[in-house]
Amino acid sequence: MQKAQNAEEYIAMQRASLAGNSECGASHYNLAVALMGQKKYEEAESHLHEAVSCSPNLAEAFVQLGAICLQRGDAEGCLHYNKRSIKARAGFAPGYANIGYLELQNGNIDEAIKNLQKAIVFNSKHVQAYTTLASAYLMKGLMDEAIEICLKSIEIEPDFPISYNNLAVAYLEKGEYAKSIENADKAGSLGYTVAEGLLKELEPYRQ
Repeated sequence: MQKAQNAEEYIAMQRASLAGNSECGASHYNLAVALMGQKKYEEAESHLHEAVSCSPNLAEAFVQLGAICLQRGDAEGCLHYNKRSIKARAGFAPGYANIGYLELQNGNIDEAIKNLQKAIVFNSKHVQAYTTLASAYLMKGLMDEAIEICLKSIEIEPDFPISYNNLAVAYLEKGEYAKSIENADKAGSLGYTVAEGLLKELEPYRQ
């Protein structure tokens, strides 16, 4: 199959594919993602619904429906579709990671932790799930668990600044100021804006 030169050509190819086979869930999905890239959310939504109608186990389509909900400010709708994604396909890590993130936003820390742990079990390289889980542990006051998760995420993605920022917070809480300073500085060097309050707390401990 020829490769599209640009988004418009890619969309035209997906439309042509659907003209020949309107029951192809993957083509509906691919077209929807391309339309989302152009911010044509209503048409994209329609094709995503077609995609899951044709291919009920297309978990990615439910996640994209969730993304459209979030774009509209509908966090509940987003949570609903991500829950459908893990029903559509067992062990679908992105769905669990998104549910964990949304539950954390809702203040449901235990529910967030449970889903984020599952995301990591199903995809041990899901860096975003690690960092969100570390944030959940910090909110629950579980500093050692947060540190362990951050160190694992750094093994996977050594230049992910949020992991270093979370480490700085956890080490500060534990009174390990040198380690906290080291990680706060590393987060900053990677372009992360470390909270002013955290930097102020560390200032007296700098040599």
